[in-house]
Amino acid sequence: MEVKSKIDDLIEMTRINDILDKREAASAKKASNVILWVLAVLGAISAVAIIAYLVYRYMTPAFEDDYYDDDFDDFEDDFEDEDFIKEG
Repeated sequence: MEVKSKIDDLIEMTRINDILDKREAASAKKASNVILWVLAVLGAISAVAIIAYLVYRYMTPAFEDDYYDDDFDDFEDDFEDEDFIKEG
C-alpha cells in the first residue's frame, strides 16, 4: 500500500506542476501583452508629439531677417564719434 500511495502522490504532484506551468505560461503571455500595449501607446504619443512639433515649426514665421538688417550699422559709428571718446 505504501508504494501505491507514493505513486498516487507522484501523479498528483505531476498534475499540480502541469497546472502551475500553464498558469505561469498564461501570466507570461499577459505580461508580454501589457508590455506590447505600453510600447504601442508610447509610440503613438511620440508620433503625435513629433507631428505637432513639425507643424509648429512650419507654421511659425522665421524672424532671422530681422537680425540681419542694416539697422545696426549706425550703432558702431556712434561710439567712434569724438563725443564718446574718454580722454585719460
